[in-house]
Amino acid sequence: MAGLIGIGLTGVLSHQTALNTTANNITNANTPGYSRQEVQFDTQEGRRTGAGTIGSGVSISNIRRLADEYLTQQLREDSTLFGEQNALNAELTRLDNLLGGESTGLNNALNNFFAALQNAAEDPASLPQRQLVLSEAQQVVNRFQALNQEFIQQRESVKTQMQQGVKDANSLLKSIADLNLAISESPGLAQGKMPLELMDKRDQKLKELSELVGIRVTQTEGSQVNVSLANGLSLVTGANASQFSTRTSAEDPTRLEFTLTTSGRTLQVDEQINGGKLGGLRRFDQEALKPAFDELGRLAVAISASINHQHEIGMDLEGDLGGNFFTDVNEIGLQRSRVVPNANNADPKNGQLAVEITDSSLLPAGTWTLQFSGDGRNFELIDSATGKTVNQGRLPDPVQSEISMPGFNIRVEGGQFNAGDKYLIQPSRNAAENIKLNVLREEDLAFASPIRASSDDANLGTGKINQGTMLNVRNPNTNALLPGFETRGELANGPLEIRFSNDGTDVTYTIFDVNGDALGPADQPYDPKKINTIFSNDPTAGDLYQGYQFEMTGEPANGDVFSIGYNSNGISDNRNAELLAALGTANTLNGGRQSFTEGYAGLVEDIGVKTRQSQLDKEAGKTLLEQSNNQRESISGVNLDEEAGKLIQYQAAYNASAQVMSVAQDLFNTLLQSFR
Repeated sequence: MAGLIGIGLTGVLSHQTALNTTANNITNANTPGYSRQEVQFDTQEGRRTGAGTIGSGVSISNIRRLADEYLTQQLREDSTLFGEQNALNAELTRLDNLLGGESTGLNNALNNFFAALQNAAEDPASLPQRQLVLSEAQQVVNRFQALNQEFIQQRESVKTQMQQGVKDANSLLKSIADLNLAISESPGLAQGKMPLELMDKRDQKLKELSELVGIRVTQTEGSQVNVSLANGLSLVTGANASQFSTRTSAEDPTRLEFTLTTSGRTLQVDEQINGGKLGGLRRFDQEALKPAFDELGRLAVAISASINHQHEIGMDLEGDLGGNFFTDVNEIGLQRSRVVPNANNADPKNGQLAVEITDSSLLPAGTWTLQFSGDGRNFELIDSATGKTVNQGRLPDPVQSEISMPGFNIRVEGGQFNAGDKYLIQPSRNAAENIKLNVLREEDLAFASPIRASSDDANLGTGKINQGTMLNVRNPNTNALLPGFETRGELANGPLEIRFSNDGTDVTYTIFDVNGDALGPADQPYDPKKINTIFSNDPTAGDLYQGYQFEMTGEPANGDVFSIGYNSNGISDNRNAELLAALGTANTLNGGRQSFTEGYAGLVEDIGVKTRQSQLDKEAGKTLLEQSNNQRESISGVNLDEEAGKLIQYQAAYNASAQVMSVAQDLFNTLLQSFR
């Protein structure tokens, strides 16, 4: 009887364990990371008799966790991919909406400004029209500054997310290390009895970590795991966890860089942060936000420089030269702000550098690193986007010199440079923030041209002269006013006279200043059959460069005279206003291939393409993640219908085992009754 009771008892106890396990599966059906558990039954060793072996019941050999390591790893990898694309797409969408929005973008403000200039050109003396130009110009300034501020806010938001992501990653790393220790110290591990709940928790922590950054997981002794970055830098080794942190970038103080501290040693790991949310945020900053900052700044520089130049060579309502319309892009403070010394430069850290904009139409949007080697006078200029050296050489002694690039010069003003010193060169840095309206009064808008030409009433020939084209009022090399414009409200060396000689065969002319002295060589040739240019457009041409140029046609008679003077009282002159308005459609960017609006449209298009691509990548990543999760769930997930069926199965087996014990009890009682 004892054998029968024992057999029934093993069935009751084993199926009670199976019922408990099934109940645990059901109650954890919605627990993240939970892996379904399964009871493995085993026949107990039988009792041998002369009639054969008699079974002794059933036992539980193991309660196993249904998990496939390959699928778990695949789920981590797909979580890393989706985490990266999700973070990247969220930030790109925000930036795309900002740049492309009608009320938040720059296009409407630019179009309205140039439309106001065109209207003002039709009535240049109208103060209301001039006031409208100033109002629309201020709107352009406001849009540049607002976009720049939005960029800054998004940059700070990304930095905050990075810092929070680092905190979350550190918490997960510590949890994984603690779980490693707890698993390795779990009772029964040596007999293969795994701490199932702890292993589930560790896998869930690893998945959450993979959502933040790409990791590699390797199994080690004692059922522990080692975790590392993709390049092999260790994050968790056994029960020891490294620690992420962020710090201000030594190269650019406006940005953060990632570090990893292991065993008291801190390494900069920016390049190793790939995948996951942190990798997505880093990609957004490097591939979208920084280029957008540079491009917006380049537009601000180009608009300021182009309009400033055109406005400066005009004349206002009071007869004065125009001056700068917007902030001068080459203010000395702005030039020096475009150079950022690396925080790790060696003492004495007194190198003085500045960046001067030389031609905004050639200015590229980008960032460069100027680094020194050898004795500190050898330099390399490296494009940050491509990593390629674009200029190199050696500084003279003393070091004062210029390093020329398309559109800008790096001016070495002095100081000492050491091998390894680096400087960040950003020609368009803070340009959108610093753009301001320099013209405050309607009367100061320079819509007229300061020069005009006329022919003498006694002229007999057919020669005609146009009203001229202004080139500059300053010497491009020294930035000093040209001699003719040194006196306010008049042509200092004028009026100039162009006197012609015509002997019937050759036509020549000589230019005289107000004192009767010849400007340039006498008897310059003139071809009546062509368009002839008077004065040169080459600043090195001496007296033949006056900052303006005229065209003449026809055949002047001998003794004909043409005069060039200051455009006094030219309040109805709209020549410069038309040229200012024409800048709206003129190709003044990218070497004369794009207008301002096309340049901004290029920025919007670039961000739009990246946003669309990231959306497609996000959807693909989401699909892969869903597939991996479904595959894992097909093995490790809890199927409630299946578990309900097992409940019935184990309940029936439990009842049957109990019935065996009941039969054994009845037989035992019958046996006892037979001896009474």
